[in-house]
Amino acid sequence: MRHIISILLENEAGALSRVAGLFSARGYNIESLTVAPTEDPSLSRMTLVTRGSDEILEQIVKQLNKLIDVVKLIELTEGPHIEREMMMIKVKAVGAAREEIKLLADIFRGRIIDVTDASYIIELTGDGEKLDAFIKALRSEDILETVRSGVSGISRGSKSLHI
Repeated sequence: MRHIISILLENEAGALSRVAGLFSARGYNIESLTVAPTEDPSLSRMTLVTRGSDEILEQIVKQLNKLIDVVKLIELTEGPHIEREMMMIKVKAVGAAREEIKLLADIFRGRIIDVTDASYIIELTGDGEKLDAFIKALRSEDILETVRSGVSGISRGSKSLHI
C-alpha cells in the first residue's frame, strides 16, 4: 500500500540524511521525497512517499519519531488530503508537431515556459496519474528530458501539521 508521510523536522545539517539513513538501514524504499523550509526558518517540511503494509508503516513511524530532528509527523493517506507534483518536460517541437504539442499542453492545463525553434519546455502540476497520462500522450521519441518534483501534500480540513 502507498503511504504519504509528512514530517516537520529541524532545519539543520544532517536531518535529511538521518531520515534517509533510517529507511536505507531497514531496507525500505523511498519513492518520492521533497523537502523545503517552512514559514518558520528553523523547521523544514518533508513529504515522503513509500510503500508497505500497515505494520511496516507503523514501524517506520515509530522509528521516525525516535529521531531527534523529527518534531512531528502525520500520515496524509489516513485522511482527506491534497497531493500535487510538478513536472517540467522538454519536448521536440518542429513543424506541424508544434501546434499538436501546444494543444496537448492546453488540454492538460500545462504551460509552455520556454520556446526554441526545435523544442518546448512544458510545466505541468497535478497528481502523479495526470503527469503520467501526459507523458503517455506524447510520442516517446519527442521527449527530450523530464524533471519531476516528487509529491507535496497537505491535509484537508482542520487537521494540520504544525507545532
